[in-house]
Amino acid sequence: MTTTRCPAAHIDDPTPCDGPPAVTVLDRQNAGLDGCEHHGARLLASLEGGRVYALPDAPAGAAIRVFKAAADLPPFMWVES
Repeated sequence: MTTTRCPAAHIDDPTPCDGPPAVTVLDRQNAGLDGCEHHGARLLASLEGGRVYALPDAPAGAAIRVFKAAADLPPFMWVES
């Protein structure tokens, strides 16, 4: 059995998704990935000048939760763990 993770989950990050993709995280060049809130926050914390937007079917407040969580994480959290 294989477990599919969201596109925002870094290949070296062993943590599971916390739900379906809920946000899009964009870098300075507007390249983006959809992700669950957990991996969206980890990705956002690892970018300079990144932005987060809720997907149309995301739970209310998803983008702000990701933004706030990213503020408390070091970049490349999976390297620290």
